[in-house]
Amino acid sequence: MSVTRGTASGAGPGPLPGGPAEILAALGRSWQWMLASAAATLVPGVVVLVWPDTTLHVLAVLVGLYLLVTGVIRFVGVFGRDEQGERLPGLLLAVLFVPAGVLCLRNPLQTVAALSLIVGVVWLVSGMLTLFTALASRDLPHRGVVIGAALLAVVAGIVVLALPAESARALTRLLGLWLVLLGLVEAAVALAWRSALSRAGVTGTPRGPARTG
Repeated sequence: MSVTRGTASGAGPGPLPGGPAEILAALGRSWQWMLASAAATLVPGVVVLVWPDTTLHVLAVLVGLYLLVTGVIRFVGVFGRDEQGERLPGLLLAVLFVPAGVLCLRNPLQTVAALSLIVGVVWLVSGMLTLFTALASRDLPHRGVVIGAALLAVVAGIVVLALPAESARALTRLLGLWLVLLGLVEAAVALAWRSALSRAGVTGTPRGPARTG
């Protein structure tokens, strides 16, 4: 979600330093960790699309787990930022995703309207933060892809908020479609970062991509 600066050669992170913060920083800069974020988005989307008759309870659990896992991934990614000012957007996203995931897992909130509201707000805010970061970082590699992913998240949030589904089945299809689309875009960003890391082994250290979701 926020810009990172990677210091790796080849297609992955180098040897991990000894301290916990250094280990998390190396992990947060790796393209594999970004690909894990894409998988955390894509897998729930595929599951709900191939299981359209899932109950609202199961859907809330899937969405809640997706938000919790993504929040943890975003939190680790914060350590991959070198400057304090670059860490704030990632930290805000982690704080947003984790409580939202907890709310989705709570039984009293398992209604179509509540679930739509939580997911819509998360996607809208995360997309706006990603868009702001991408527009402010003109030297960002694959900036167009990141901006496109941010706009996709914003549109997803607006659609979920403006057109609330009337049934669990309709909400399942809508969320599944958007999760798959966002997951594919995040995977593209991760592979683009892998390519940038490969070039960095010869040409220097690239500036990392913003993250979506």
